[in-house]
Amino acid sequence: MAQQADRDGLDIFTLSDHPYIGGRLDAYAALGFILGRTEHIAGFANVTNLPTRPPAMLARTVTSLSALSGGRVVLGMGAGGLWDRIADMGVPRLTPGEAVDAFEEAIVLVKLLSGGGPPVTYEGNHYRVNQIEPAPVAAPPVWTGSVGSKSLAATGRVADGWIPGHAADWLSERYRASRPIIDEAAASVGRDPSEIRTVFNLPGRITDRPLPATRDRDGRWLGGSVDQWVEELTGAVLEHGASGFTLFSAGHGAPDLTVLARWAQEIVPSVREAIAK
Repeated sequence: MAQQADRDGLDIFTLSDHPYIGGRLDAYAALGFILGRTEHIAGFANVTNLPTRPPAMLARTVTSLSALSGGRVVLGMGAGGLWDRIADMGVPRLTPGEAVDAFEEAIVLVKLLSGGGPPVTYEGNHYRVNQIEPAPVAAPPVWTGSVGSKSLAATGRVADGWIPGHAADWLSERYRASRPIIDEAAASVGRDPSEIRTVFNLPGRITDRPLPATRDRDGRWLGGSVDQWVEELTGAVLEHGASGFTLFSAGHGAPDLTVLARWAQEIVPSVREAIAK
């Protein structure tokens, strides 16, 4: 699927990171393999299960992938969602507040351990390194899956992009309530809020004929014909500041090859063309 997406000119593919599920491949092993079998498309874990991946090692992983792939990697970051399963892997359980503090520290530390410079000593509440030489490669962009207000504020202070949780889109109440928290936190530390991209996980069906309604009673996007998708996504970019979209199937899984081809060959080029105009 990634090779087809690469040939069709898509920008990025994503993998989930749930290391406590035995039937799944390790996200970062899979990312490295797929990047080695593609030429242009970037990849990222949507999002990294941080509690199981110490940030100093995560920095080494993502800068190595960036060096080997010509910069085709994004670092997706999450504070950890399924803590019962995370703890079952032997990881010390954190409270929600502690997990968010660790999440912000981890992003800072990954960036410190990237891009060259003198050895780094970092003394945080959760992570510490002593005289560790940074990788010469710049840190990849960091996109988060922040949901709560404290995590959203951390995204505003230290991250480069945001993926709204629960597949919320640009018309959702979750997005309208959450994005201002990111923007205010960014401004509070002297950052331009517009530099923090919003990339949406977007499930939906691609139909042969237009649907009478493209959203359900709760306002969630259902999908529709190619023209309906193009109109919706173009409006999301031009009117709501969307920076990108990750296509999910209607069941939030991976789309099949036929759906992927329609997305890449029919919808994406039309949206790009409409935006360019």
